[in-house]
Amino acid sequence: MAPSKKKHANNKACVIPGGFTVLSLQFSASSAAQHKLYVKEHKVRAEKSSHRPLDRTLFVLNVPPYCAEHVVKRLFSQFGDVQSVELRDHPGSSKHLGPKLSRFFRPADKQGFKVGYIVFESPSSIAAAKSHPLSEPLVVSTEEHPVTTGVQKWIQQYTDSFVQPDHLQKIVDTFMEVHDKRKEEEAERQKREAELQQEDEEGWVKVTRGNKGTKARPHSEAANQKTLQKELRKKKRKELMNFYTWQHRNTQKEHIAELRKKFEEDKQRIALLRAQRKFRPY
Repeated sequence: MAPSKKKHANNKACVIPGGFTVLSLQFSASSAAQHKLYVKEHKVRAEKSSHRPLDRTLFVLNVPPYCAEHVVKRLFSQFGDVQSVELRDHPGSSKHLGPKLSRFFRPADKQGFKVGYIVFESPSSIAAAKSHPLSEPLVVSTEEHPVTTGVQKWIQQYTDSFVQPDHLQKIVDTFMEVHDKRKEEEAERQKREAELQQEDEEGWVKVTRGNKGTKARPHSEAANQKTLQKELRKKKRKELMNFYTWQHRNTQKEHIAELRKKFEEDKQRIALLRAQRKFRPY
């Protein structure tokens, strides 16, 4: 009875403080060493990205360097269909918020342990992954799906670094088309804002009525540029004084001389008033 209890205990999932479930990872079937992954359901209130649904996303810690995104997708596919896999150096917001860039325009990835976000097709896959027993390791490299490491991996990376000119030209053309389209949309938006906030000769701005329920339009870049140009025109109309240092110094000397002259005149006036107020009975 004792051995059966021990075997039954090993078939249970291992949950550690913090709500993380421990999964064993084995590089190959013949490997004696095992690696530990820590998985938990991704629940972040501030996460508003549609790329990480709160009910179908699994957060993974301690992903080793030899596990690429396609390897992680294959390992966790046994718990259900995987929609997407995202590996990052540190936990954070989704990197899909900006435009998707080719690998030629992205900085080189850091080599080291990573964190992962695995999005399943079904919410039941999260429970299946969290209930996986610790005694059944996930095998990374198999005969059907071998994973290269060491010198073989470096040779493969060096071979993959060579790109055909036609393929590279296609990637560059696609990137430039998206960039030009985005620039045209930005220029069109600024043009519309400039037309709405265009001033007439007397300085009046035409205000148009928007749709019902729309919020007030904030200050745009075009409006800020017009205000700045207006202020510069006002400054140009004014006379430029004390441009040089010697002009400023002479102005200060003249001002001090006028103050001294006025002080002497005030002293004489006060002395005269005192003399007039002196008591003379005879």
